[in-house]
Amino acid sequence: MSAIVMDGNALRDEVVAGLAEQIEALGSPEVCLATVLVGDDGPSQRYVNSKHKKAAEAGMVSRHHGLGADATQSEVEAIVRELAEDPSVHGILVQLPLPDGLDPEPVLDLVPAEKDVDGLTERSMGRLVRNRPGLVSCTPLGVMRLLEKYDVPTSGKRAVVIGRSTLVGLPLSLLLNRKGADATVTMAHSRTADMAGVVSEADIVIGAAGQARMITADMVKPGAAVIDVGVSRTEAGIVGDVDYEPVAEVAGWITPMPGGTGPMTIACLLENTLTAARLQGVIPAP
Repeated sequence: MSAIVMDGNALRDEVVAGLAEQIEALGSPEVCLATVLVGDDGPSQRYVNSKHKKAAEAGMVSRHHGLGADATQSEVEAIVRELAEDPSVHGILVQLPLPDGLDPEPVLDLVPAEKDVDGLTERSMGRLVRNRPGLVSCTPLGVMRLLEKYDVPTSGKRAVVIGRSTLVGLPLSLLLNRKGADATVTMAHSRTADMAGVVSEADIVIGAAGQARMITADMVKPGAAVIDVGVSRTEAGIVGDVDYEPVAEVAGWITPMPGGTGPMTIACLLENTLTAARLQGVIPAP
């Protein structure tokens, strides 16, 4: 048995092309994404550059605000406050993590819920918990888009999300549990007893712990969908939470790392930016 590879690059390009068509059909309004990056972390810089490149392909305007690693808390907050008050900016993304010594919470608190295209603020999370309209964290939304694209059944299925972060694990558990997805969700973490046993019962396994190759073939139920969100940088390069090649021989579906969930994070950031413009009344609802 060899798993169906869930190609995040291909689906990202499909989503971006669809957004470009929507924006063109609306008369090409200026839908604007603004990013804030503090410091000179190479991977973060490359990731932000990718976001701006894809925003241009989608027909969006993008602005970038870069601050040095020595930026103060008040300087970072001043930039975000300015973007929050600017009606020409529809989406704001603060690239995390911030350098040591900076507190991200007061910064995120300045992002209005209707501009929170990363879906990370308390108000956005609260809307997700209450199943109210709003903007959802990009990586979890990207996972859901992959499951939909590749016709992975979720209703009545057992899903295990390994990792309980507010960035991925918690919002993804809520999305899988929502009416419409209807999965029975277990959230596993570092204190979970018998991790292998828990994973072996799952029809959908999502690794979001950042522990290199922790999900091995002997843990995976034959035919399960295995989604890799974890990223570890090793001497051999970037690897995920999934021991890819052996697991691919057992699973029914699998995402590569890289090339799986990462590209979909960018696609859903842009999808959220268009949604944000609609929430702000800049463009009409579909």
